[in-house]
Amino acid sequence: MNIKFDKVERVYFIGIGGIGMSALARYFAKQGKKVCGYDRTQTPLTLELESEGIDIHYEDDIVLIPRDFRNNIEGTLVVYTPAVPKDHSELEFFEIKRFTIVKRAEALGVIASAKKTLAVAGTHGKTTTSTLLAHLLTTSKVGCDAFLGGISKNFSSNLVINPKGSENLVVEADEFDRSFLSLFPELAIITSVDADHLDIYETHDDVLLAYEAFASQIKHGGILIIKHGIGLTPLLSVSVKVYTYALRDKADYYLTSIEIKDGYYHFNLVTPTGTINGLKLGVPGLYNVENAVAASVAALQQGVTEDELREGLSSFSGVVRRFDVRYRGNKVVYIDDYAHHPEELKAAITSVKEMFPGRRVSGIFQPHLFTRTRDFTKEFAQSLDLLDKVYLLDIYPAREEPIPGITSNSILKLMECPDKKIYSKEELLNQIKLDDIDIIVSMGAGDIDKLVPAIVKILTDRKL
Repeated sequence: MNIKFDKVERVYFIGIGGIGMSALARYFAKQGKKVCGYDRTQTPLTLELESEGIDIHYEDDIVLIPRDFRNNIEGTLVVYTPAVPKDHSELEFFEIKRFTIVKRAEALGVIASAKKTLAVAGTHGKTTTSTLLAHLLTTSKVGCDAFLGGISKNFSSNLVINPKGSENLVVEADEFDRSFLSLFPELAIITSVDADHLDIYETHDDVLLAYEAFASQIKHGGILIIKHGIGLTPLLSVSVKVYTYALRDKADYYLTSIEIKDGYYHFNLVTPTGTINGLKLGVPGLYNVENAVAASVAALQQGVTEDELREGLSSFSGVVRRFDVRYRGNKVVYIDDYAHHPEELKAAITSVKEMFPGRRVSGIFQPHLFTRTRDFTKEFAQSLDLLDKVYLLDIYPAREEPIPGITSNSILKLMECPDKKIYSKEELLNQIKLDDIDIIVSMGAGDIDKLVPAIVKILTDRKL
């Protein structure tokens, strides 16, 4: 669809509270467009958007759509997320009236087409990697704009607009609903290609085919940065340069001398042209160190200097809900993480155990989606078995209807960890008031984040 944004006066978002949708809403508002929208649930993010002057309502009701949006087909663009059901009455209204309607990915694709796009894809790691890349470019002379899949602590936003203007655009390339196929980047990073979103892709092979198609859309003369050994064989133009990266394995770029000092990782980066010594990452988590390798490769390829890289890595504050240390007391440490895939849980728990060797690690997990729970029941059980104690919450359904026989108990009964139990949210908070807590981590992509302030308060009140 040929969208001419210069002709757009109003943008209406159906599902405006999503992390990708809210970034687009902020972008159009900064471009001087009138922006409003609907979301099912009020959240801290939608409240932020409202404080920025964006009108949002939380009932699926055509009457609540502002009149100038309802009555003006010309100049009005409607953007929706694929997570919205097809029988959504507001979406149906705009369809019947023949408004210009696009998916989020299409709108992002049009914006990206006018920029030098640096796209970060992967079933895990893409949010931290893209946010770190945006930080590295912004703190250097290179600069960028960015659409991020999380709230950057450095920018306090999921949108970065360079006040001086920039041709570079960092975007998180989302594989859900094959959204990333709307992008044609000059540079792409692929961090991982594990099976996920099997409600969209029938098999892991279908996931791989989608990533190969994404990689094949890199422009001539462009760059692919791909994790060493992930088994992807994209059909690339001979004019596309390919660089591999790894944490410790020999690749085009990899790390040596990795060590923890004062709670932070220090390391050296081996490159095809030499070694950059004395690097330090400003956030914890070994898997974040691996993400930092990918972001560093991209930054160096864009002209960031060694000194700028060193400063940017050390000043990176991370992403909200990505290995996010929320409480550090006399004894207790509480970390919150967005992990919602078995491999992400494994990476988060392993990183916690490496940071705090010999400590007792408890974990709270809220499964996300019935289909994902069904597809990875055994794998979830195996990852959670790495914990010393497991607090399991009910499945967060998001866009899905229940699947008979698929519950959190499906995971629980396969676990070998002896200290495990399913709790309601209220029961969980009451239990944390009583338990002997050492290290605790909460994980999930649903509404578990709403419990975080209450958990912090309990730990603070207990002076642990």
